[in-house]
This record gives sequence, C-alpha cells and structure tokens, in this order.
Amino acid sequence: MEIKYFESLIQAINIINDGIHIIDASGKIVYYNVAAKQLDEIDVDKAIGRHILEVYPSLSFDTSTLLNVLRTGKPIYNIEQNFINYKGDKISALNSTLPILYNNKIVGALEVSRNITKVRELSEKIVNLQRELYETNENIENVDKHSKPIAKYNFLDIIGQSKEMLKLKSLGLKAAMSDSPVMIAGSTGTGKELLVQSIHNSSNRKYKPFIAQNCAALPANLLESILFGSVKGSFTGAENKPGLFELANGGTLFLDEINSMPLELQTKLLRVLQDGRIRRVGSSNTIDVNVRVISAINTEISEVVETKQLRQDLFFRLNVITLVIPDLCKRQEDIPILVDHFIKKYNDKCNKFFSGISKEVLDIFLYYKWPGNVRELEHAIESAISLYDGEIIREEHLPFQFKNFQTNDSYSLDTSVIQPLNVAVEKVEREIIISALEQTDYNISKAAKLINVPRQTLQYKIKKLEIPS
Repeated sequence: MEIKYFESLIQAINIINDGIHIIDASGKIVYYNVAAKQLDEIDVDKAIGRHILEVYPSLSFDTSTLLNVLRTGKPIYNIEQNFINYKGDKISALNSTLPILYNNKIVGALEVSRNITKVRELSEKIVNLQRELYETNENIENVDKHSKPIAKYNFLDIIGQSKEMLKLKSLGLKAAMSDSPVMIAGSTGTGKELLVQSIHNSSNRKYKPFIAQNCAALPANLLESILFGSVKGSFTGAENKPGLFELANGGTLFLDEINSMPLELQTKLLRVLQDGRIRRVGSSNTIDVNVRVISAINTEISEVVETKQLRQDLFFRLNVITLVIPDLCKRQEDIPILVDHFIKKYNDKCNKFFSGISKEVLDIFLYYKWPGNVRELEHAIESAISLYDGEIIREEHLPFQFKNFQTNDSYSLDTSVIQPLNVAVEKVEREIIISALEQTDYNISKAAKLINVPRQTLQYKIKKLEIPS
C-alpha cells in the first residue's frame, strides 16, 4: 500500500510544471522531477548523488538557496536565483525552499523553482542556435567528412569534490563565459582535454566546431599544413585542403602539448593569433578566421619560457587565462569518489558486480604517487574488473606496478632538521633524476620518459642542479 502511495505521489509531482529539487543533509542531490530536469537541462544519471556545487559550479555556499536553508533550517519564499548551469546556459528561477525535518533534525531541503525566462526570447535563441549548428555541420561535411567536430564532455563529467577541483570547475566555467585564450597546465592523465571540452561546451561557441590537435612529435612542415592547410603543388603530394584553423572557424581549436611545437612554426602561429588571418602553405592569399585557441602544456608554466620551449611573445599571447589541473596525488580525497565512479562505469561495461575495493587497496591508492594520474587509476580499475570476478577489488587484482607496493614514501625527508623549502625540493629532485639516469644508463630521453617530464625540462634541470651526465 505504501509503495503504491509513493508511486502515485511521484507521478503527481512529475505533472507539476514547476521544478522540484531535493538534496540530503550533506548537500548531495537525491531527486529532480521532470520540470526541474528541463529547467536546468540536467543529465540526471550523472547528477544524482553528486554535491550540488559540483553540478552547479557557478553557485556557492552563500548564493545557493538550498544550502542556505540546509544551514539555517529556515524556509525562504519567492527568492530570485540567477545561475549558470554546467552546460553554460544562464538561467533565472524564482525559488521557494523548505527544510526537510525528521525527529526535529534537518535531513535535507526541498526547492520549488519556476522558470521566469521569457518563452519568446528562449524560443528565438533556440531557433538561432539550431540554424548555426546546421550551417556549421553542413559546411564542415562539405569540406571533409572525416573532420566533423566532436566535444562530448561537460563540467558534470569532471569527477571531484576536493577544494582544488571545485575551484577549478568554477574558474573553468567563468573562462567559458570569456572569449580570451586559455592555457591549461597539467601532468599526463589529469584530464586536460576533458576540461577543454567542458569550457567549449559551456561557451557561446558550443554549437560551432571543436577541433583538437596534439603538437608533439610532428615535424614543422607537416604540422604547418595540418594547421593552416595547403594548395595543390605546394609540396609533393599536396592538394587543395583546408587546415584546422579553417575547420574550427567560429569555434574552438585545442592545441595540446603546445610547448612541443617547433619554434619556427610558433612565429607563424603568433601572426595568426595577432591578425586573425591564415595563409595556406604555398598560397599568397589570406583567409580570415575567428577561432578561440585553448592550449595545454604538460609541465610547469614557469618552465616553458625558462627552457625556451615557447617563444615569450607567443606565451603571453596564449596565457591570458591560466588554469592548472592538480595531480591526483595532491587531491587524495577525490580518490574514493573516482574509484566508485570507475567501478560503476566498468561494471556496466563488463557486466560485473564489484561493489568497492578492500582496505589494503585503498591504502595503496592513497600512498601511491600516480605518475599517470586519473587515467592510470581508471586503467587500474578497468584491468581488475575486466580480468577478475568478485564483489571487492583486492590487491592481487591490481596491475603489475602495484605488486608488493610499500605504503611509504621512498623519498621522505628527515623533518627533524628544518631546511629551506627550495633546498629540500632540489634535494629530492636531484635524487630522483640521478636514480632515473642510473636506471636508463644515462639515456636522457628514456630517463625523461621514466619520470614523466619533457626531454627539454630534464636537460634544463640536469644543468641547473649540476648533475653529471
């Protein structure tokens, strides 16, 4: 009888035109009705169970009406709240919010929201965006059917509730509202393209092309024709073909590992950014383009100019907005959340039924340095679920790098003797670099790969730390 009553109540709530949104005492989302999903354009499967500030990074503990009621226990009525959802849409709602009490204890909060955006303005906006999307896709498909832009991620796909990640998503959403160049710094596997796609999909360019290009390991002449296009006969085998700047016109061009771009090509890229015009290889004609460039580096921002990986003038042109993604080992509180996320993902993919990890595995994960960051964690979970059966992921299920792992820090310093921080850091860097060189017979390329830094950075540090090589 109670189940039927509950089902009838849910059906009635879903008929209501106003949005209804419920969070629990910890601020995690537990329910949306149909109207709330439509109002906020929420992907419910991704939002349920997430903290409200994860899903609404433009809000804060002070501006969220739900969190205010949760904190004070006092209802609020007919308060206007303006926010940007995780897709980058500006929404205005008229909210009435009530605390949910059980045995005189606050166990959650319920909010009723009414969309106060004018229907006519919204309809006109949707029609305009649909027309732009159609025209963009039609033009791109006519040029090259294999170059259709795809940006599938948004801020809700970025998993993390640590202070660092909440701040990063909030800044990323603000960056999306701007049209300035963005430089993203982060180690391999931290999710740089995930953040870039989220910025694109929350910007006013979201219905325009998104193109990504890795600048590493390509000779200058090949990368130049890829970026700027070519005309027939300009070099052996060359055809009339648009470059990525033309394909990304109106949208976003993501240049990954920009610090690996050959220096002679950096000068041409700088000219394009300054003038907004490109010239195909072998052509004397220029073409106007309107492209937002987002770049990424996999090293410290301060090093890219010091080690002359980037021209200083190009660096300042690209580095208008800076976002730094922290390494996984620097946001350990996100590891259990990420583990749960990846277990669910690969349970669904592999038709398995793992419910979690053992305490020993959790200890290993919290002590491990994660040189491959979030990507390495995902692969560890994927490997365990793909190869084994059971309810709990145990130590014997983990990949080779975790076998016989000792949960201590091999490079811990003697803290009984206080040293200046820069001296202590240099001491640890020196030990790691010497160890890597010894393990690779002083092959700098292999040593750089072993400790996950660019070759130029390692050479710079060897010289700076006066390490014999």
